[in-house]
Formats: sequence, C-alpha cells, structure tokens
Amino acid sequence: MTAPEGRGIAESWGSSRTDSGGITSTFRILHVSTGNVCRSPITERLTRHALSDRLGDPLTRGLIVESAGTWGHEGAPMEANAEIVLADFGADATGFVGRELLDEHVIRADLVLTATRDHRAQVISMGHSAGLRTFTLKEFTRLVRAIDPATLPDARDEGVVERARALVRAAAALRGWLLAPSPDADEVYDPYGAPITFFRSIGDEINQALDPVVTALTGVSARH
Repeated sequence: MTAPEGRGIAESWGSSRTDSGGITSTFRILHVSTGNVCRSPITERLTRHALSDRLGDPLTRGLIVESAGTWGHEGAPMEANAEIVLADFGADATGFVGRELLDEHVIRADLVLTATRDHRAQVISMGHSAGLRTFTLKEFTRLVRAIDPATLPDARDEGVVERARALVRAAAALRGWLLAPSPDADEVYDPYGAPITFFRSIGDEINQALDPVVTALTGVSARH
C-alpha cells in the first residue's frame, strides 16, 4: 500500500546524520498503544528524554521517536495524567498530538515497540515486513538484556544509527530462544481513566523498561 499523497515516506521528517557518502541516515522508533493518549505518548516522550540525556539532541544523531494508536484519537491531546507523569520525570509533553496508526508509520519505522502483544499482532498484520522489527516494549527489553554490547557496532565509530539497526537484528534473532516467563510479562496495561497513582505506576514501569533499551541503542548509560 502506498502512502497517502502529501504524507509519503520520501518527505523530510526531521534532521538526521549524514554519512560520508552524503546519504541521509536515520533510525525511526515508533511506539504504539491503543488511543495514543496515554501509554504511547508517555513512552515516546520518555524515550526522547532519555536519548537527550545521553546524546544531547537525538535528531542530530539520526534518531527520530514517534507514536501512534491502533484506535488512535487523531488530533487529540495527551491525557492530563500522562502529562503529570512526564513532568515527574522531567520530560517534555508540549506539542503532542494523537495519531491513528497508518501504513506509512509502519513502513517508515526501523523499530516498533508496542504496549501489548495484541498491539504487536495488529502492527505485524499490516504487513510491510514488520515482523522482524516489531516487539512489545517489555519483550524488547528482555531480549536487549541478553545481547552482549561488545557484539554491537561502537556508536562513536560507526554512529548510533548503525548500532541501533544491529541491535534490532540481534533482538529478532533471539526472540524464539528467549521466551517470556509468563503471558503477562510483556504487557503494559492501559491506565486510561485510572487515577494518577496508577498512571504513575505505569510510568515507572515504562521508564524501567526503557532504560536498558536506550543504553543499548546508544552505548551510553544514564547519568545519575
């Protein structure tokens, strides 16, 4: 399926690193939940915050982080409690606009991280060879923890984009060998309509899952 006119994958979607051959090189991370107003916005903005903590401006390294929802509230703002959670972590919630998941989002993504296994299945069912680059967030965290960082390209020499691509390939190769300890282990539950205490627990859960992922992507540990 081709991308809708005016929103094609050939458009410029932000700053990126340019390699020695002059070819623009980017790595696009897509976070997916249901409405794109709670879990995926939190995950998107916490990822950006963590990348900025390690790299400065991640866009200058070719990293682009987005989100969308399988039943996305197109044009909707983030839930107020999600904004509070992001503020707790010092992350920026400004300018967020909800999106419905489209084919073009999956086509462009180098890594798709979903809140649940159902979301993962929905993304993969869209086609576009998404299976090898689509994981639940917690699944990807589990796989990343099993990968020896020494086997990945050094981001200082080959760039963060090449390291990130190698990480996704390594995680995909491990998936059939490193199974979840329980069916619920790979799920991030929906806090929509819940009190702020539950939102905060989900925020903590997401943040803990993201930390090893961002460290593996960048080769840089969080500053404490």
